[in-house]
Amino acid sequence: MQLTLLKCKLHRACVTHSELDYEGSCAIDSDLMEMAGIREYEQIQIYNITNGERFTTYAILAEAGSRIISVNGAAAHKANPGDRIIICSYAGMDEKEVADFKPALVYLNEENRVTHTGDSIPVQVA
Repeated sequence: MQLTLLKCKLHRACVTHSELDYEGSCAIDSDLMEMAGIREYEQIQIYNITNGERFTTYAILAEAGSRIISVNGAAAHKANPGDRIIICSYAGMDEKEVADFKPALVYLNEENRVTHTGDSIPVQVA
């Protein structure tokens, strides 16, 4: 059986640019992509915390160290500079792979600087 699990995420990234007429869907600082394990042209899901939009696109490289998160093309209608977003990637795995798998979780502040990383999300309590 194949299962789809969260592979990685950039949590609470801040959109720096929204470029309607730019080719490519979401440019991400390549250092942040590497830290999270997102590959160039990989499908990503974006969840806009600010306005509730959720959409699928793909990742392209932005300059290393730039802290750029640029939502481009048609997706630019769904996010504005200053919006806080969660960028996720998922992977298909068989049950044996799932047993030892941990996602790469990268948490960012409003300047897209890494505040901390992790590999698990705490259990939600009442």
